[in-house]
Amino acid sequence: MKPLHFVVGAAILGSGCSTLSPSEDPTALRVQDLEARVIRMERVLENQSLVELSSEVERLRSETTALRGEIETLRYETEQSGSRQRELYIDVDNRLRAMESGGARAFEPPPSSPAVVAPAAGAAAAGAAVGSAVAPPPRPTGSDQQNYQAAFDLISARKYAEAGAAFEKFLRDFPTSPLADNAQYWLAETHYVRGQFAEALPAFRKVLEQYPQSAKLPDALLKVGYTQIELGDRNAARTSLQEVMRQFPDTTAARLASQRLSALPR
Repeated sequence: MKPLHFVVGAAILGSGCSTLSPSEDPTALRVQDLEARVIRMERVLENQSLVELSSEVERLRSETTALRGEIETLRYETEQSGSRQRELYIDVDNRLRAMESGGARAFEPPPSSPAVVAPAAGAAAAGAAVGSAVAPPPRPTGSDQQNYQAAFDLISARKYAEAGAAFEKFLRDFPTSPLADNAQYWLAETHYVRGQFAEALPAFRKVLEQYPQSAKLPDALLKVGYTQIELGDRNAARTSLQEVMRQFPDTTAARLASQRLSALPR
């Protein structure tokens, strides 16, 4: 079959040799018909391209709408997940409890029963004579490890107010315990998880200031940044999170700090 343009060209050449007018020459009429058909075919092809382009645009528009919906959903979930993130963070730390406690026992002094001292006769008489005198505070019962574990068990049971009080008492009773830095960190956590960010911030900073050799330093500095975000101080939070990454690279705290920095609005 000969190409369409060849047929049209041959027809045009043939029409040039005709002596009839264009309106009477059948060849000229045929050429005009072919030209009209070519024009219609071109229009059909153009229309098909436009239809395909329109379909592609519509598909992209639908995908964009779906993506916007996903973004809005993620944004909503992020805004609503503040307390849930705090709970998850506590759960992660709880899973580290066994390792932490095991490490603490390596340098924990052997537990000893509290000494029972019989009062002297003179002291008993003096106590009877001065009945209105204020009694001294009771000595703590049990070892520092036992008291620490009891306070930590309250965190595991999500009794955060009771846990906070227990860790405060631990720090008063055992200020020089090898577990004091951990107790200070968990005391700060009991404030953080309850949304008491104004109390949590100085409590976390106390870990950094009073226990510079603590293994809890990366987590405490990370939580300083988290707490500053909750308090609306984004610039300070950004500095704290960057400091976590600088001081403690290749740690879980540094990875969490990087993730939080990426999500922090400019």
